[in-house]
Amino acid sequence: MVDFTQARRTMVDSQLRTFDVNDIPLLDAMDHVPRENFVLPGREQLAYSDQELPVSDGADRRFMLAPMVLARMVQALEVNPGDKVLDLACGRGYSSAILSELGARVTALESEQGLAAAARKALAAAGCEDVAVESGHLAEGFAPAAPYDAVLVNGAIEVKPEALLRQLKDGGRLVCVMGGGRSGRATLYVRSGDAWGERSLFDAAAPVLAGFKAKPGFVF
Repeated sequence: MVDFTQARRTMVDSQLRTFDVNDIPLLDAMDHVPRENFVLPGREQLAYSDQELPVSDGADRRFMLAPMVLARMVQALEVNPGDKVLDLACGRGYSSAILSELGARVTALESEQGLAAAARKALAAAGCEDVAVESGHLAEGFAPAAPYDAVLVNGAIEVKPEALLRQLKDGGRLVCVMGGGRSGRATLYVRSGDAWGERSLFDAAAPVLAGFKAKPGFVF
């Protein structure tokens, strides 16, 4: 049997602290939230591995980001208690639970009704009933709850997320992985009026989300 409490502590000490995650509230949140409760049933023993994990099956599989990638992306958002945050492609809700632990007011968005239902169930079991889980097209964001202080994109994208950027408040932040495969870069956008600054953060790999894939060009 896996000692999940010890596995969680090892994840924090070996995967996060050693890779520039130094925000104490974030480390505490990831030491507290039971990641094993947000994976596919039967895969709990893989919950604390240093890799992305599938959280749904089917043609449009959704993945949970690797712990280090998620932690560094959330750290870059500089989430404060009371911030309104959109958790895009929330999967089964693990990232939403982390954001809720940080005191954010979280709207979690998923494209599949079944996955959204699984997220609601897992979040309720974790005591995060205040997270609002919605379903809809990911690339469109969730305008009814906008504007947001921060947007977390749980996956890679190949095109600039225009609709999501427009749903940020002035000074709002969005973090995502730009580029597919092993050449992706975690990227931070910050809104300033009607413009958005862009800063590359670190190398990161994540599956590309449906709705954010670049259109294929001409091949000669």
